[in-house]
Amino acid sequence: TLTFSISLSEARNVSIISSLTVSIRGSLAVTITVGTSCILKVSLTVNIHVSISVSLAVSFTVSVRLTVDITVSLSVSLDVSLSSNLCTLVVITVSTSCILKASLTASVSLTVDITVSISVCLDVSLSNVCTLVVITVSTRFSLKASLTQTVKKFLGLARHFGLPLFLADTAALTLLSQDSLRQRDRLVHEPHCSFLCTGRPVTSFALHANLWKYEPGFLLAAKQKGFELLELRGQDPRLASLDNLSGEEIPLHFLFRLHGHIIQVVFLYERSGNYLWHGELRLKAHVDRSFAPFKLLDYGRHPGSYDRPELVLTVVDGIDVRIPRNISRFLSEQRQARFLECRYRDARNFLQLYPDDVSPDAVDFRRKVKSLLHLAGRTLAQLDIPFWLSSGTCLGWFRQCSVISYSRDVDIGIFIGDFRSDIVSAFRSAGLSLKHKFGKVEDSLELSFLSEDVKLDIFFFYGDGDVVWNGGTQAKSGKKFKYIFPRFSLCWAELLDLKVRVPCETLDYVTANYGASWSVPVRSWDWKSSPSNVQRNGEWPRAEWAELIQVY
Repeated sequence: TLTFSISLSEARNVSIISSLTVSIRGSLAVTITVGTSCILKVSLTVNIHVSISVSLAVSFTVSVRLTVDITVSLSVSLDVSLSSNLCTLVVITVSTSCILKASLTASVSLTVDITVSISVCLDVSLSNVCTLVVITVSTRFSLKASLTQTVKKFLGLARHFGLPLFLADTAALTLLSQDSLRQRDRLVHEPHCSFLCTGRPVTSFALHANLWKYEPGFLLAAKQKGFELLELRGQDPRLASLDNLSGEEIPLHFLFRLHGHIIQVVFLYERSGNYLWHGELRLKAHVDRSFAPFKLLDYGRHPGSYDRPELVLTVVDGIDVRIPRNISRFLSEQRQARFLECRYRDARNFLQLYPDDVSPDAVDFRRKVKSLLHLAGRTLAQLDIPFWLSSGTCLGWFRQCSVISYSRDVDIGIFIGDFRSDIVSAFRSAGLSLKHKFGKVEDSLELSFLSEDVKLDIFFFYGDGDVVWNGGTQAKSGKKFKYIFPRFSLCWAELLDLKVRVPCETLDYVTANYGASWSVPVRSWDWKSSPSNVQRNGEWPRAEWAELIQVY
């Protein structure tokens, strides 16, 4: 606690921290407290004897920047004249008509620099007395107290209005993960704000949108507590379809600001694929770009999708808050959460030119594809193997938001680095039969399984510089082929009400495989010559055919 007291006969335009200006007359006592329960004590006493009125202007400027931990203990005693230049600089100029005594004692535990400058000037008709006191204190505790109080105040409001928020802040959750906790036990002995005080001006929370009922009382109460609100809305993609291209607007992100700190609330909506989705944070033309450090926000750079997290109630820095039970999994999902919406407008234009097949066989095929994709996704998830829609299945999603009914198979891709030797037994245990196995782990591996009469082709992708490729094998001749793609990252998408992955750079991926005319259906397709990216890749030695070309 830092306490500074002044007694005088008149003061005007006293400027205090947080841009507070007080103009008063008569007796004035000013007390400034920095932090709470901080190991800091400062006392300053000034006695001035004059026989005429005094005018005083006091201004305080506080600047904060992150630095290393320092502990300073000092004691300075000053009587009229002194020379002391430690971590605290005190400069006093006095005329002979003034008697001034000052004593200063400080013991500080520090992590961020806060500079407080106090300038007191006394004008007397017989003499001019000007005292300049500059106190430099290194501490972060005042910032910690402000942050924890801001978060505590906000969560108290949310609890009062029944909003089940959970902590989604990546920096705070990283500190709460088990590995970090073990490391921090050896390094951190600050119990006040060990996790929420991440050094960032933003703290992120998430809210299941189906539990949110637009409550004006909550927003009004937040405003009364001093919070400023920026509400960001967007169209509801769940209402978009081939028949309806635009949905109603829904809240996507709330940004609350208090004392320069931002609390982000991300709305998570349930999608038909039994997963959660949040929208992109788009700033409209009239939005104040200086309201928040938007580039530092954890959520909103792009839409994201998540499995439904199991939540637990715990205490973080003395505050009751819900967190994901499996923090590591949630953080892993957050890093790979980018979601691509189906291009309904382009798909509708395509289907106007090439109407969809609604025959019983086509409808039945789509049902079988959905069942097979669901089974493949569940099986590979148990093995912790990520996959994406490839070849014709990817083209169907990108071009028409569905599957190509005349393709008669399902194509998925897997990076060879994610291969596991038990993948075949896992699919067999799931009820699929192995149709063929081509190649080997080191070169051109390809697996095919059969479910009812629909084939699941699994292509394994290999890296080669700035491209990736998958192999193909002709069983009767042993000829090898390779299909080359530009490197890509993976995004989530939705197909047939299932959450699946696709290449984020879908257009480049599809164009590489099908050429510039990918938007025109081709029913006659030769996998050895039709693809734009196919190359001959030699032949398998005949002596190895029994091992490398297996057909069941």
